[in-house]
Amino acid sequence: MSESCNSRHFSWLIKSCLPNPHDTPTYLSPNPIHTLTTASAATSTATTLSSLPDDLLLECLSRVSSSSLPPISAVCRRWSSLLRSPSFLLLRRSHNLLHPTIFAFSSSSSTLFAASLRFQENSWKFTTCLPIRFIELNNNNNIVHARMCAVGSRIFIICRNGLFFCYDTWSCKLSDKSPITYPRKKFATATFAGKIYVAGGGSPGGTAVEEYDPDSDTWRVVTHAPRKRFGCIGAVSDGVFYIIGGLKIGNGNEFSRAGNVGGEAAHVYASSMDLYDVEASVWLRSRAIPGGGCVVAACEAAGYVYILASHAVELSFWRFEARRRVNGGKGFGEWSRIKSPPLPAQVRLDSTVRFSFVGVENKVVLIQVAGCIDDLLRRSGRNVRGLREGLVLVYDCGGGEWSRGPDLPEVIRRAACVAVEC
Repeated sequence: MSESCNSRHFSWLIKSCLPNPHDTPTYLSPNPIHTLTTASAATSTATTLSSLPDDLLLECLSRVSSSSLPPISAVCRRWSSLLRSPSFLLLRRSHNLLHPTIFAFSSSSSTLFAASLRFQENSWKFTTCLPIRFIELNNNNNIVHARMCAVGSRIFIICRNGLFFCYDTWSCKLSDKSPITYPRKKFATATFAGKIYVAGGGSPGGTAVEEYDPDSDTWRVVTHAPRKRFGCIGAVSDGVFYIIGGLKIGNGNEFSRAGNVGGEAAHVYASSMDLYDVEASVWLRSRAIPGGGCVVAACEAAGYVYILASHAVELSFWRFEARRRVNGGKGFGEWSRIKSPPLPAQVRLDSTVRFSFVGVENKVVLIQVAGCIDDLLRRSGRNVRGLREGLVLVYDCGGGEWSRGPDLPEVIRRAACVAVEC
C-alpha cells in the first residue's frame, strides 16, 4: 500500500465527498432568516386540507377507515355534506371500503336491538343496543310494522303513525326527523336518487304519493296513485317506483281512523302492482301478477323485481323484468316463474307467518320475521335447525338456486330488515 494519498486511487464516489481546494469558500448563516411578503405568507397559510377542491378532498376522505367517519363528519358542514354525497359512496366502493350489509331491527319494552350481516363474514353481529327514548319504538309491533329505507349509510325508519327516525350506521345513533305528512299503516316505500317515496297504506291523504328529501328534511306530495292500497310493498328499479299487492280500497269508502280499514272497504286483495316513473313523473300501465295469490314479500335485485306470493298452501316466486334500457326495453314487463324458496315442512303458511325480502347486489335474501312453529315441536323443546323463527334463505339471481343463510340471533325477533352499504 502506498504511504502517500493520491486522489487517483479513490473511487469517484469518495472523491465527490472530498472538498476541492480550488473552490472559493462560501459562508452561510447558521439560521438564515427569510422575509415573507404578504402575498407569500397568505399562500403558505392557505395550503390546508380544507383548502383542497371538492374532488381532491373527497379522494382523501374516501380512504379513511369506517371507525373514523363519525368524527370526520362532525368537523364542518362541508365535510359532512361531502361524506353524504353519491360521489363519496362511489369512491368508497372503488376502494373496496363499502360493503353491502343487511340490518335487522327488533325492540323490547325499553331497548332497540340491531344486528348486521355481511355475506363474506357469514354470521350476524350486534351493532347496537340502544335504550329507547322514542315512545313509538317501545312496542315491538311498531318495529315489525315499520317500513325502512336506506340512503347511503343511513337507515330511515317510518312508523305506522307517521313518526320518522334516522339510524346512522357509522355512529349507531338514532335521531328524530320530520314526521310524514299523512300517517300510514302497511304502506309501500322505496328509495331512488337519494330520496324516499311512500304510497298506499290507508292514508287519510287518500292516493297521495309522498317524497322525502333527506338534505332538507322535508316531505312533499308528488303525485296521486290510480288506486288506494292497504298492506302493499314497495320497490324501485330503473327509475320506476313499484307499489305491489295489498288490499285495493274502494274510492267511496272512508276510514274510521288513520291506518284502520273497515271490512266493507277492503273488498279485494290485489295481486297487481302500479308503476310510477319517478323521472318522467308519469304512471305506467299496471301489471298483474300471474297466478294471483297474496303478495307477501317483494324487492329489487340485479335489475329485476322479485315477488313472493302466497296461495294458502304453497308459495310461488316470480321475477319481473324491470330494465327498460336493455335491448331497447324489449323485455320490459315480462314475468318468469322461478324456483320457490325451500321452506321447512314444519313452517305453516298461515296468517302468523311474515316474510321480508331484501335485495343485496345479485342476491335476494328471504327472512322469516314472524310466524308460528309446529305446536308439538314447540312443546317438546326440540332445537331442530330450520324450524324456529328467524329462518334466512338466500337466492342467487345468477345461478337460480337457494341456499341456507345464518339464522337471525335469538334476541332479534319480529324484525324489520333493510339492506345498506356501509
